[in-house]
Amino acid sequence: MAIRIRLKRIGKKKQSYYRIVVADVRFPRDGRSIEEIGLYDPNQDPAKVDINKERLEYWMGNGATLTPTVENILKSRPKLK
Repeated sequence: MAIRIRLKRIGKKKQSYYRIVVADVRFPRDGRSIEEIGLYDPNQDPAKVDINKERLEYWMGNGATLTPTVENILKSRPKLK
């Protein structure tokens, strides 16, 4: 089973924000997820990123891969909670 750490879109039209979730690649973007590990809000200046670093490391250790978008978000925010 391929597991990815990716974004799940939530919020109103033109006011979207995202949950950073762990999901199977076969699940739809806004569908079921295994676990929510953080939030990303691009509407704030600077963009707000809250992520559970321990759970991120756990899932990465178990073979989960990051999508390119999540990887870029995490690279731009070196300080994680």
